[in-house]
Amino acid sequence: MSDLDGAVAEYVRHVTIERGLSVHTVSAYRRDLRAYTTWLEQHGVSSWQAVTPVMIGAYLQDLAVRAETPLSASSRSRVLSSIRGLHRFLVDEGESALDPTTDLVAPKLPRRLPKAITVEQMSALIEATGGDLDVQIRDRALLELLYATGARISEVVGLNVDDVTAEDRLIRVRGKGGKQRLVPVGSYAREALDAYLVRARPLFSARGQATPALFLGPRGGRVSRQSAWLVIRAAAERSHLSGDISPHTFRHSFATHLLAGGADVRVVQELLGHSSVATTQIYTLVTADTLRESYANAHPRARRQSE
Repeated sequence: MSDLDGAVAEYVRHVTIERGLSVHTVSAYRRDLRAYTTWLEQHGVSSWQAVTPVMIGAYLQDLAVRAETPLSASSRSRVLSSIRGLHRFLVDEGESALDPTTDLVAPKLPRRLPKAITVEQMSALIEATGGDLDVQIRDRALLELLYATGARISEVVGLNVDDVTAEDRLIRVRGKGGKQRLVPVGSYAREALDAYLVRARPLFSARGQATPALFLGPRGGRVSRQSAWLVIRAAAERSHLSGDISPHTFRHSFATHLLAGGADVRVVQELLGHSSVATTQIYTLVTADTLRESYANAHPRARRQSE
């Protein structure tokens, strides 16, 4: 193992044990940094002291223009984040005197507005899960809750039965970093959830080991994110919705519809669990675009007759 690879192995152990990062994040770090050290060695670099900002910039540029699978700006920004973390670690450990990433700027990311669907489309999507089968009752409750709370798919499948409070109609959601928030649940979602808890969940629970999980599969285990995604994709196909419909479509639509209905942006921030209101304010751009389009299409004096 080269000195470069040895340092990467130490850093990966550091983020795994001391920082407690997830398996997926650690895997991404390891993959990014192995590719980085391979590139350095191919260019004659054998020690961290020889790495310069120009070299790292050249590496990122190579990733952008390489013939096979060039990386997007967002992917290159992630790679730079991995490289930056490694070099900061090397400085902290005394393995390198300077951090060559200090003055490097991440690739500029294109501003992408969240994709939201209309209220009518969302209703059609949820109605597509209708039915009296146990799985259909569960799927209806799952989609209703996603739209009613704006929670991430990982947050919804991570819910336990005790997170549902019947008295005040609130859901206790655990977000990123273990931060908890209370989110109210509307009547449609509440009815669907009650039907699932009374009719379907007891049957699923009897088939498996005791678990506090709210949403269960037919064998009694907690529903996975992948399974929930398949439920959404199947509902989108049945409702004939075009474009990509994902779990985040529910979150984006939740925020957009609330703001269009007059909700304060700081209230939406709290409901979504955003740490900064700036993150939430991007949804106001979606609402403004929707309003402009609706005005242009509907108002008799929005366009000249000749157009």
